[in-house]
Amino acid sequence: MASDNAHDLDSDTEGGQAGGVQSVDRALTVLEILARDGDAGVSSIAVEMGIHKSTASRLLASLVTRELVQQDSERGKYRLGFGILRLASSIPGRLSLVREARPVLEGLAERFKETVNLAVLRSSYAVNLDQAMGPSTLATYDWVGSLTPLHATSSGKVLLAALEPEDRARLLDETGLPARTPRTITNRDQLERELVSVARSGHAMVKEEFEIGLNAVAVPIVSHLDIVIGAISVSGPAFRFDPEAMPEVVDGLQEAGLRISTRMGHTTT
Repeated sequence: MASDNAHDLDSDTEGGQAGGVQSVDRALTVLEILARDGDAGVSSIAVEMGIHKSTASRLLASLVTRELVQQDSERGKYRLGFGILRLASSIPGRLSLVREARPVLEGLAERFKETVNLAVLRSSYAVNLDQAMGPSTLATYDWVGSLTPLHATSSGKVLLAALEPEDRARLLDETGLPARTPRTITNRDQLERELVSVARSGHAMVKEEFEIGLNAVAVPIVSHLDIVIGAISVSGPAFRFDPEAMPEVVDGLQEAGLRISTRMGHTTT
């Protein structure tokens, strides 16, 4: 046991790059333990990490100095400190949804050979911020900057489904449900039933509701505050693209939505 402790102390205090990397790695592990458990004592942290209690104490003391960790004066246990909030709060403002989503959009377009769009809610429309084109010569329309109706598009339905009922009702009172094609849903109760399904399944589909001959499917993008901040969709000609009969597209799109959400700071529990 003595030799193990000596080795642990030597490893913790050794000079050079290896020792520095090890210290950083251990400090991050402490933060992960506290994030997972809420709080923890020195002994339990040391046991889980397989290090000497004195080493764990030094790590915690260093983190306390930086206000990344704080100690409960009554229980003696440690928990994450306000320094973590300061660091985390600086991230969302520096993240660009378009920048973070771009490689994911390109990957989807290459994989499914169709057009992929990134949209957000602006006023009473779904606004397309970015687009990745599939290799098909038929996928040539540039949707970037286009304002599309919420009730007739897959991205729009995802954004509508995420709104509070009173906000959604107020928005739909303003816009109405104008028919874009004979397939557009123009009945409010029918749309509400579909939006419940969208919220439950995590994706929305449209089949020639916005434009005859065009089908699409979309999923939400969620922020670090667990709020839907956008939608990503795959669309294609109805004669070859039927998302209802292509579960691999829905699965791939949901994985992509989760990947972008993670890039935007969202964490799953």
